Amino acid sequence: MTQLSAFVLVARLGTVKAAASALGVSEPAVSQAIAALRRYLDDPLITRSANGMELTPGGSRLLTIAAQMVSLGAEAESAVRSAQGAADRLRLVAPSPLVEFVAGPLADAFTARSGGSIEVSAGVSATAEMSALVAQRLADVAFGPDLSGGPGLVSEPVFRARIVVLVAPDARPPGPPSQWPWLVDPSATDPLSDVSRVLRRVGVPESRLSVFPNQTAAWEAATRGAGVAPAIAHLAVHQLRRRELQVVDVPGTPLDLCWHVTTLAPDRRSAAAGSLRHFLGTPEAMKLLRAPGAGVPPSRFRPPVYVTIWS
Repeated sequence: MTQLSAFVLVARLGTVKAAASALGVSEPAVSQAIAALRRYLDDPLITRSANGMELTPGGSRLLTIAAQMVSLGAEAESAVRSAQGAADRLRLVAPSPLVEFVAGPLADAFTARSGGSIEVSAGVSATAEMSALVAQRLADVAFGPDLSGGPGLVSEPVFRARIVVLVAPDARPPGPPSQWPWLVDPSATDPLSDVSRVLRRVGVPESRLSVFPNQTAAWEAATRGAGVAPAIAHLAVHQLRRRELQVVDVPGTPLDLCWHVTTLAPDRRSAAAGSLRHFLGTPEAMKLLRAPGAGVPPSRFRPPVYVTIWS
């Protein structure tokens, strides 16, 4: 199943790097899984060309079957856990700021509401990866971007937000905004993210970006006058109230956006995913989305570490 999952994601996403990111493993681990599958089936499955990766005839036929097997594998795991009386697993994927600020409070409230019968885990995912993860049941719910049009997916609007640009009081950099130092979280490296949209509107070159491990760390640097930082306005309310940061006028901002919840179609999604979708429409969830908390202090943040053991 691991080899088939790796193959499906490489085929869907187009690169080993993207598949490794989606699975939360190293690139060599994905390459080893694909190599083992090639040996077993005696077929290259995927080849490189001038246009990127292409499936062989055998790989094209395998993809449809492998996608079904990966989905059935997820269903089998869920069925066995249910028979053992274990809590249902619900895997949520979202952009890094939502995982940092929103996913934890939502998961805690949802778990309490379910009486502990559902166990929620949250992971960071790039926008392009989310559709494939949910479609293959490698994730149950995607939260953030609108994924309408994905195969067999339903994406519904849940919450409206706004992106602004923050700077320390009296620390506005000189010159045009495109030449300011921009302090960003990892979501800025996703070309389809809302922060990337802002950066493109302003015309910020990559050389003016400093990527921090999380949003809170970027804001901390901004409070010291190191540059400006994009932010979802209501998530930075504590820094704004304490006047550590203030909104700076930048062309193209504020940028209004809408967070969506994406699952499989009702006849295919898990009961846990349906329950979370219903929960996100409750007043309790709306309150958490409006004021989820202060985020993760840099001293407590631990980025993921991927280890591949070679034998």
